[in-house]
Amino acid sequence: MEFTGSSYTGAFKNGRMEGEGEYKFPTETRYVGEMKDGMFHGKGVLYFPNGSKYEGTWDKGISKQGKYTFSDGLEYQGKDWEFCDGYDRQFYTERCNGLKPAGESQLTDLDPPRVIPDGCYDCGDGFYDPNTRVITDYEHDFLRNADDYEHEWIVSTCRKSWDEIVGHSPNN
Repeated sequence: MEFTGSSYTGAFKNGRMEGEGEYKFPTETRYVGEMKDGMFHGKGVLYFPNGSKYEGTWDKGISKQGKYTFSDGLEYQGKDWEFCDGYDRQFYTERCNGLKPAGESQLTDLDPPRVIPDGCYDCGDGFYDPNTRVITDYEHDFLRNADDYEHEWIVSTCRKSWDEIVGHSPNN
């Protein structure tokens, strides 16, 4: 495990992870639950660095049943999913706490929204600087370089740190 950057705290049997334990991945994701013969086996939870989690029942390392919960508490539903369906564009926090009055609308699910550094965009998992084409996490640690496709998507879709005046265009 030390070669992959992973670690394990828990019981062993015949030199393999077995019983209750906690397995930490180098990505900071961690599994807490039952192990057998060195694999996830039984009930366990994957905790992701962004605050979301996957609670499941595992059989020899394969998830057989489970549910995913986003960091804000919204539970994913595979069937009859009504959230973000094109008809209801509310954020989950608005569904839980109600809509704000006109002029005070939420810009993101996080309210108040994150302050975006000057000249940058909020691309969902961090901030994007179009001049350097670098994406950092919200603590300003390097995540990745944006390729041409991601750059175009971010600048055409994501929230930016500056306002632009838009108004009537007589040619349209």
